[in-house]
Amino acid sequence: MTTVAMALAAARTKLPANEARLLLGHVTARPAAWLMAHDDDVLDEDAVLRFASLVARRKGGEPVAYLLGYREFYGREFAVSPAVLIPRPETEMLVDLALAQKVMRSGIHADGAGDTATTLTRILDLGTGSGCIAITLALEIPSAQVCAVDASEAALLVAGKNAERLGASVRLLQSDWFGSLSGESFDLIVANPPYIAERDPHLGVEDLRYEPRPALASGVDGLDAIRRIVADAPAHLLAGGQLWLEHGYDQAVAVRELLAAAGLCDIEQHRDVAGIVRVSGGRLQQ
Repeated sequence: MTTVAMALAAARTKLPANEARLLLGHVTARPAAWLMAHDDDVLDEDAVLRFASLVARRKGGEPVAYLLGYREFYGREFAVSPAVLIPRPETEMLVDLALAQKVMRSGIHADGAGDTATTLTRILDLGTGSGCIAITLALEIPSAQVCAVDASEAALLVAGKNAERLGASVRLLQSDWFGSLSGESFDLIVANPPYIAERDPHLGVEDLRYEPRPALASGVDGLDAIRRIVADAPAHLLAGGQLWLEHGYDQAVAVRELLAAAGLCDIEQHRDVAGIVRVSGGRLQQ
């Protein structure tokens, strides 16, 4: 006979308490508050076995998000699988910046005055993965036409299921960056591309071991994908349109130089909560 309290106590010898609660909550389909209030309840044998399996897999290094099958992003749950990157809090900055551009391009000023400037209508998300960025933007800016591309068919299947479940209107397209977008232009392009150096030792530890390598690593210095995106973006930006990219903690100078070399102006770089520059962007002159 195994109670909730006994199962959690055994798991805590292998995992942090919060992870143990998450996994048991997943197995029992109960929130953490229920587990605390029912710690004397007896678990059935199937639940005990499934919980033990998840604990063993987590102890072996598998990401909690893959074990649960979802990760929260911008207040919504997104399904994830080993076919896509796990959404991370720092990537929410791209959404915040996009929403800020919507306000500015709508002509809403600090004094409350407005003008007739065009709002964001065409948005492109490159390397969409789970679709978390594109779907969030589609839901936060319902008037926008959002296109999301990925080279991986498996990733697009995950994104499509997320869009359907969350009720987002997003055009999904299999494409090697801009390869299938000939002749198309956008007000805003956002991307969380691979930016880790291919020989970076971090790729062999913790969650990164289980995430799709093509979505993580990009060349000797990690900048191959960013170089391609920045070089090709001007041909797909409308006049005054902007490109925003997430990048590595040590790539801010290189990315700024790439944006300038591509002819983008009004270059901005933004820091994450740790004070590290992680998102950079620029605008195509009107």
